[in-house]
Amino acid sequence: MRVEFTSVVQTFKPITLYCKAVAAALYTWFSMLKSRAHSCLICLLLTLGLLLGGCSDTPDEPADEYSDWTAEQFYREARDALNEKRYEKATKLYEKLEARYPFGKYATQAQLDVAYAYYKNDEPDSAIAAADRFIKLNPAHPHVDYAYYIRGLVNYNRGIGFIDRFIPTDSSQRDPGATLDSFKDFEELLRRFPNSRYAEDSRKRIIALRNNLAMHEIHVADFYMRREAYLAAARRCTEVVRKYQRTQAIPVALEIMEQAYRKLGMTQLADDARRVYEANYARGAPGQAVKDVNYDPTAVEKVWKFIGLEE
Repeated sequence: MRVEFTSVVQTFKPITLYCKAVAAALYTWFSMLKSRAHSCLICLLLTLGLLLGGCSDTPDEPADEYSDWTAEQFYREARDALNEKRYEKATKLYEKLEARYPFGKYATQAQLDVAYAYYKNDEPDSAIAAADRFIKLNPAHPHVDYAYYIRGLVNYNRGIGFIDRFIPTDSSQRDPGATLDSFKDFEELLRRFPNSRYAEDSRKRIIALRNNLAMHEIHVADFYMRREAYLAAARRCTEVVRKYQRTQAIPVALEIMEQAYRKLGMTQLADDARRVYEANYARGAPGQAVKDVNYDPTAVEKVWKFIGLEE
């Protein structure tokens, strides 16, 4: 197959023209470099670049005061801050200790101590997270029971505000979520470590928590009674009798059950509730269990309902 020479030349002609153009551009650029004006322009651009680079430098960061601290020094200072009730300082030092020296006895103890520091610094979520982390990383640690105890304490005191610490309030009227969590935490502590040094205090707190949860159910039943939801009130009280035996809420629950069943016309169930009450509380209910369970509407309530202001 023959290839015409002219066609080959025509094929390479555009490439030849492109190479000539590039060569001309390069020649022109080198010629400009030789000129004094262009050299001055290059110097000016370099000077501006250096100046801008110098302006963009960030100032030196302050030196880390803990850069040469040992793990023992971190732990000692953190413990001193904790004992002096400088809890925010203590948490900061414990965190730095664990970050810089993640292995060894001081780091392990810091994981436990920081949970208490968070608790005292009124950071319940951080305290529980620290306790859970210690339990997960050190399930066989000789003091792991303390992590369970801290978790229970945090939930036990969660929701108690500044005013509540000085003015007595009825904690059973608050949201029972944290109370139930605390109850489960202390129960787990007793189940896993029945001979723990924190077991006795946990048992006492469980008694208080059971009373609290039972009385919360009484408040709900009371609400239902005042809204004439008698069946719902009776069911709530039945749960109290079933789940919270030997609490101060039982006599109140029996009285509400009797009233609710009589309102519903269930005489037999009402009589049963009265019989159980008299058999166990012939001399009356314990002092704190006394509660007004008379749900007959007053004259004002009758007028209020007649006008329909609750609708």
